[in-house]
Amino acid sequence: MKVELNNSPDTFVIGDVQGCYQELCLLLEKIDVIAPQARLIFAGDLVNRGPKSLATLRLIKQLGSRANSVLGNHDLHLLAVAYGIRDAHASDTLSEILEAPDREELLTWLRQRPLAIAVDDHLIVHAGVSPQWTRAQTLILAQEIETALRGANWLDLLRNMYGNSPVHWNDQWQGIERQRYIINALTRIRYCHPDGSMDFDIKEGTALAPAHLLPWFDLTQRPSQDTTVVFGHWSTLGLVLRQNIICLDTGCVWGGKLSAIRLRDRLILQVDSIAGSA
Repeated sequence: MKVELNNSPDTFVIGDVQGCYQELCLLLEKIDVIAPQARLIFAGDLVNRGPKSLATLRLIKQLGSRANSVLGNHDLHLLAVAYGIRDAHASDTLSEILEAPDREELLTWLRQRPLAIAVDDHLIVHAGVSPQWTRAQTLILAQEIETALRGANWLDLLRNMYGNSPVHWNDQWQGIERQRYIINALTRIRYCHPDGSMDFDIKEGTALAPAHLLPWFDLTQRPSQDTTVVFGHWSTLGLVLRQNIICLDTGCVWGGKLSAIRLRDRLILQVDSIAGSA
């Protein structure tokens, strides 16, 4: 089932938390002062690199029906590491989760998160949308991955999701090529070539990008321009507020801020990083 929600008077989207538990608690306090029991949607990357990934994951899960989150690339990485598909990186901060007595409960909850959530004229994803997709197509394709992750062969999907190809969407793709493209577009995309093919080599902000690359949202023929895409993932881009683009990764884990936006009026709430660079 596609995750499509009616916009309540107070729906906040929160940018990449990445284990910054103390900052999240402070941000939730700010939200509760303004709008107690507001609906919360997280833009993915709940865990990793920050100091308290386990506490963060527990807190968000305990929010119950009040909160939901799209999956980010770090969340998928946690699942792959937890089940022996990938080795942990030296910079990972996942060991507390992997050793927790409630790890299976937490990992199962995480695995069942969507990859895209629609709220009226907003579309929440972790990284972005393929420049070839419409809003409706994005939701349908995200659902394909969600179904696979919740199915009996979900570990096969994790085993085969890594890689940078294919880079250009083809409706005829089947199997793992199709699944990998969808996952990469929703959880890893930043830049594209003018023909719409994705590039995964450059992570810097737009001021340092090569001239031949464009942010995915600046491709002029993008058919999802009629919806406002809300995303995180791109800390070097920072807070971006355009008519149809909202970027919320303000680099809390790197010493920046943790940000939230209320969808109905674009009220921004922020908390400064406590720990500094992770």
